[in-house]
Amino acid sequence: MTKYILLLLGFTGILSSCSPRLKPFTQELNNSYDWTESDLKQIQFYISSDIILYREIGSETSQIVDGGIRIKDGQKVEEIIFKKGTPGVLLFSPKSDRFAISFDDVEGTDRYLMFGPSENARGNFVLLAKKWRQNQGTISYNNDIYYTDAKSAYAILLVDIKKAKKVKFNSKKIKGRKISQ
Repeated sequence: MTKYILLLLGFTGILSSCSPRLKPFTQELNNSYDWTESDLKQIQFYISSDIILYREIGSETSQIVDGGIRIKDGQKVEEIIFKKGTPGVLLFSPKSDRFAISFDDVEGTDRYLMFGPSENARGNFVLLAKKWRQNQGTISYNNDIYYTDAKSAYAILLVDIKKAKKVKFNSKKIKGRKISQ
């Protein structure tokens, strides 16, 4: 019986060592590695919790490319859902502490969300909105204005620490220099 338990523990250890170690991306982490924008574009980002964007649509904009349409209180609502763990990449950084992260695989568009550090979240990079009013944030996504609930404000940008640390290592072993005779 103990043989099976040891085998199970060993197998669990092997599996857990292979899985990504997702940790919050923080301002401290960003500063300590001094990554360039080019370096940051090589890091795979993830989100810690679901983000739901929605907007009311009128009959004149009935063509929906992404997302879904819901009828809410007799109104048509387009909804875009970013599930927890969705991978994303940095498109650009308008400031050193602002990241435009795209979770959509359509290139060449304005389909990105802005993230930045928050003192209220211990320096973690969280979802940013143009403005927060009561329990609703206003977000620009794909050249349209969407709204999100306040709980989306707690969505944290995550990285696989093991892989992120490997981005900027360029090592060279120096053999030394001797005096010539």
